Amino acid sequence: MKSEKLTKVILFLSSLTILLVASGMIYSLAGGSVLAFKTFGIKFIYTSVWNPTEGSENYGALAFIAGTIITSVFALLVCLPLALSTALFIGEYYRDKPVSRIVGTMVDLLAGIPSIVYGLWGFYVLRPLIVDLGLSPQGYGIFTSGIVLAIMIIPYATSISTEIIKMVPNDLKEAAYSLGATRLEVITNVLIPNARSGIFASFILAFGRALGETMAVTMLIGNANVVPESLFATGNTMASVIANQFGEADGLKLSSLIAIGLLLFIITALINAAGKFIIKRFS
Repeated sequence: MKSEKLTKVILFLSSLTILLVASGMIYSLAGGSVLAFKTFGIKFIYTSVWNPTEGSENYGALAFIAGTIITSVFALLVCLPLALSTALFIGEYYRDKPVSRIVGTMVDLLAGIPSIVYGLWGFYVLRPLIVDLGLSPQGYGIFTSGIVLAIMIIPYATSISTEIIKMVPNDLKEAAYSLGATRLEVITNVLIPNARSGIFASFILAFGRALGETMAVTMLIGNANVVPESLFATGNTMASVIANQFGEADGLKLSSLIAIGLLLFIITALINAAGKFIIKRFS
């Protein structure tokens, strides 16, 4: 009994610690953002001016919100078919075979590579290729950073989706085969419907990773404080502008950067909440 009570106390304290940490983050971000929102009001969210000139300072987060959303959504759209196909390859078509283990190991290896390495690869390999193809004069922009982001999040979505696919009971698949269903019919009518909530959750997690990525995007997006006009235009993200300017910021500019961090926190929380709602609704 004593060990059971001790376990409950430890679990309660652990949960309470997480709650306190999250509350502390929200409190510090909100407190640091007060000056920015007091100065600019709600228009801070929907204006794109970023003027740090002393005496005429004016800040708005729209350009960075747009850059973050566009880059992350583009990365997710590239990631989705590749990650799902790879997960089906590992978890269904070649399950428990040597080629599956090899591909699975490579996926895990890619998931562990630091983001700065992806940024270097994008800078020295992908960016010159885009220049050679004539897609962008300098190779920087939403497209370049989005492709690198997609490559970064594919392993996360693939790994989780593979485990979910493997959890679908064999009895259900065998029953479908016994009725004359083809492999494709089993996948589309049995496997995917039973694993859809878990697969969807894996892409929500991957999308969250893309939203908060900093170093790789900073190296490739162009760091222009404007709303991107196309996929091949330069831009900036919320995480990148904070990383680039936080060290030298103070006063109103510092508060504006903290406000951008708060908005990024809220956007990520809303996406995760929406993902959980959809999973519960359709699972």
